Amino acid sequence: MAKCMIAMSGGVDSSVAAWVLREKGYDCIGATMRLYDGGTCCDLQDVEDARAVCQRLGIPHQVFWLWEEFQDRVISPFASEYLAGRTPNPCIECNRYLKFQLLWEKAMELGCDMLATGHYARIVETGNGPRLQKGLDPAKDQSYVLYFLSREQLARTLFPLGDLTKDRVRAIAAAQGFVNAEKYESQDICFIPDGDYGGFLERFTGRPHTPGDFLDGEGRVLGRHRGAACYTLGQRKGLGVSAESRLYVTAKDMEKNTVTLGQNRELFGDSLTAGRLTLMGQIPAEGLRLKAKVRYRQTEQPCTVFLREKDRLEVRFDEPQRAITPGQALVLYDGDTVFGGGTIL
Repeated sequence: MAKCMIAMSGGVDSSVAAWVLREKGYDCIGATMRLYDGGTCCDLQDVEDARAVCQRLGIPHQVFWLWEEFQDRVISPFASEYLAGRTPNPCIECNRYLKFQLLWEKAMELGCDMLATGHYARIVETGNGPRLQKGLDPAKDQSYVLYFLSREQLARTLFPLGDLTKDRVRAIAAAQGFVNAEKYESQDICFIPDGDYGGFLERFTGRPHTPGDFLDGEGRVLGRHRGAACYTLGQRKGLGVSAESRLYVTAKDMEKNTVTLGQNRELFGDSLTAGRLTLMGQIPAEGLRLKAKVRYRQTEQPCTVFLREKDRLEVRFDEPQRAITPGQALVLYDGDTVFGGGTIL
């Protein structure tokens, strides 16, 4: 049977993924990346939890300290994008560069044939090679954060949890006596556990934010903000501006350091442009009917997709979408199958 490295974060999902593969007869190695101290994942306790599961399964466990790579490929670009007025998804970049690139290189060094993770997604074989599909549990599907995987990467990747529900995964972990069977699952960005993006940017860059004006759609001053980089499109909470109706961030001007506030209806748009593409098929000149997500927890929406340049997509939605945000991922679906995606410009 093939030799497989399982990326083990210390959580229940990757632990059960390792159990599934061992049960199927794979020659397994658990691997934990140390990325960030003081965050919500990959800390010392997570390492110990992963090690305890590996000991219980009787498989080796490796730890790789990748702090410098994490800072260079995930944290620094995240900060740069935010300061430029965009809203990136660092989990996608961590998957792209660390888990499916650097960790795969470590796996090859150890003689592994495959890399596995605890993501809720599936890989199916087609006449044109492997394709990524949504996980069967709609509440846990994670195909959105994996859209960038190439056919070559998919051919050497395993997602053992793709056909399971979260409840089933926790039941398996409890039955096996895993220490993390009921472990809390954080939804925060691991290096910003308190959710204060503005504070993180000040600490990371060493530069304080410059306060500026909140404006309405006519350019009238509504109040003062702590720095334009601290806000994102669609934000309502934490504005500190009194008004007769709810106000939302509808635009930002990073050069002028202004944040425009308006009504919820002003956030809707029916088209976008995306770059930095990964596509699994051809798009004809007349366009292609697909469905798309512009954020992780969104239900995919009907649209028509046009290839405007070699690395530019235009997406026209059947119905206007709320808060289409530059820096976020656009992910395209053909039924349950991921057609590809890119970064919203």
